[in-house]
Order: sequence, then structure tokens, then C-alpha cells
Amino acid sequence: MKKTFAAAACMAGYACCAHAQSSVTLFGLIDAGLSYTSNQQGHPAWQAGSGNTTGSNWGLLGSEDLGGGIHAIFRLGSGISVMNGSSRQGGRVFGYQADAGLANDRLGTVTLGRQYDSVVDYLAPLSFTGRRPGGNNLSAHPYDNDNLNNSFRVDNSVKFTSITYAGINFGALYGFSNEAGGFSDNRLYSFGASYDAGPLHLAAGYLQANNGGQNNTGALTLTDRTFVTALQRTYGAGAAYAIGAANFGFVWTRTQIGGLDTINGANSLGLAQNGQGASFNNFEVNGSYVLTPALNLTGEYTYTTGSLSTASGQHRPTWHEVSVRTDYLLSKRTDIYLQASYQHISSDGSGLTADISGQTPSSTNQQLVVAAGLRHRF
Repeated sequence: MKKTFAAAACMAGYACCAHAQSSVTLFGLIDAGLSYTSNQQGHPAWQAGSGNTTGSNWGLLGSEDLGGGIHAIFRLGSGISVMNGSSRQGGRVFGYQADAGLANDRLGTVTLGRQYDSVVDYLAPLSFTGRRPGGNNLSAHPYDNDNLNNSFRVDNSVKFTSITYAGINFGALYGFSNEAGGFSDNRLYSFGASYDAGPLHLAAGYLQANNGGQNNTGALTLTDRTFVTALQRTYGAGAAYAIGAANFGFVWTRTQIGGLDTINGANSLGLAQNGQGASFNNFEVNGSYVLTPALNLTGEYTYTTGSLSTASGQHRPTWHEVSVRTDYLLSKRTDIYLQASYQHISSDGSGLTADISGQTPSSTNQQLVVAAGLRHRF
């Protein structure tokens, strides 16, 4: 259960305006489970893990009513590993999210800090990996090339999010490089929009990162990055439609990369050591069905085409990925799940092998992961 506390500012001698109403809310999610992977560098693996489907996290939400429909707000979110108690996102205390800003009931919200980009905000909820509630870490598109699984957040960013106008919501984000004399070095900008009309939901998003991770004071850091590259553009669109207890979705994304140094830290594979480029096209269909109020089924199929320029030449790998999951609600806040994810790659001589999100890569072109666990929200 969410716990709301009276604002601490009214204690310890701080003055509070008579009309101000403020609150701080503690929230979080714990995902703990077991998994079997068919091949990790040539060997099967049984593992205990945290966040097989949803990253374990906790945090604080704060809001103060300033009057006139204006609110001061903040959000602090910390990613954690349940199995050893460590912080995720490169050891950051609040690596999930950290921002503060102002919200206006008639216009929208402006926040500053470490935040999600617009592709994550608007397009990811239509994908299987970002489907609410929960998400699905085992089903990211290869290397999470489009960031729908939140592999990176954007530091030093300012974001605007509109209120909803006739079903339309839109927003934009800019992440500063914070580098004197290098305004465009390691900056990121993005924008997106969504539309809701009863059972129909549409969304689109775009992001561009320049020299991401090259300067760790900027928008992106090396501990977050899937790619170390001079330029990344990601854009896409999606749709979802609900029919009774069923929900169907389609998402398309394209990522274009220039000046690529590494993919997923895989320098040992000789990938793009000539610093040229790569691209990925992801085509995903997904669906869910509520069998009973306590039991639901979800699944997805994604076909990905790639183009990679490596030290050995030009390659065009393709990926097929299938995931299915069932969840059983023990209560409104606690569920148990069982999931299977399978990936097959035709590597076209690139040296790439199957590599399901969050796993050690396979030594072959196939990999299967089966995971079971429990999630608890508070």
C-alpha cells in the first residue's frame, strides 16, 4: 500500500503557508525469481535473479499545492537488485529517475533532472517490453536498440509534458552536454505524442543523441549506453486496440547509428571497429488476454533486420524473437509469473550470436530463457 506522509517542511522550524497542501509518497516494486537459460557462452545456466520482467525499484514522489492550479513536484527513483541489495544503473542512488519541477493544471508539467526520453514516455507503453503495468525486461528488441526497455535515461535534462487535449498528449525533452565550448557534444533531444480514443491508442516518438557517452558530464553516460557512437537517431510509431478482454498492438521502430565503436560492449567480436554505421528495424506484434480477473496471458513476436559495418565488411543480420507470459494475481499488489523467451539470429557473418536482454550471450544463433518469479508493489 502506498504510504503518504505529512510534509516534513512543516517541521524543524520551516514556515508553511496556510493554503499549501503537500505530501510525500513512498512507492516501489520488487521482482524476484529464478530463471533457466539454455546457452550462456556455451553452457546452460540456472540463476536466481532480480528484475527478470520488471526492474526492482523504490522511490519517493512529492507534491506541494502552490495555489492557482500550480504544484511543485519531485520524483526520486532507485533501481535495486533484490538478490544482493546493490544499486543498479551504474551504482547511482537514484538511477531510475531524479527530477523536480512545476505542474500547471491547465498547461502541463516542466521538470529538470535525470529523466526518460519521449520515445520511452509515449511509444514504449504500446510495446510488450513496456506494456503497463510492469514491463518485460526479457523481451527488449536486440540490444534494446530503440531504448523501449529504458536501457538509458537522460541526465541534465529539461522536459515538458502537456495535459491531455481531446485525447492528445505530447511532450519534448532536451538533455544538455554541460560542456563549455561543446554545446552539441553528448546532448540528446526527443519529442513524442499519443492519442487515446476509447479502445484505440496511437503513439509516435523521436530521439537523437550526439556523441553519447563520450563526455560523462552530458546527457548520457557510458554506464547507461547500449551503443558507443557519434550519432544515434531512433524513431517509430505504434497502435493498440482493445476488444473486450483482448488487447492487440503493433510497434515499428528504426534506429540509425553513425560512427559506431561498440555494440553492447562487444569489442571482442570486432564489431564496427572501423567506426562506420549500423541500423535496426524492429517490427513487433503483441497481445494480451484476461482469462479471469486474476489470470492473464501476454505475448509478442518481433522481427528485426540489421545492417552493420564491421572490420570484416558489411553484414545484414536478422532476428526472430518470441515471448509468452502468464501472470496470476494473488492480490491487487502481488502476482506470480511464468515466462519463456526465445531468440534466433541469422548473423550473416557478423560474429553476432543470440543475446536475449539481460542475459550473457549464447555461443550459437539460438537462446531460450524460462523465468518464474513473484512481484510485489507497494
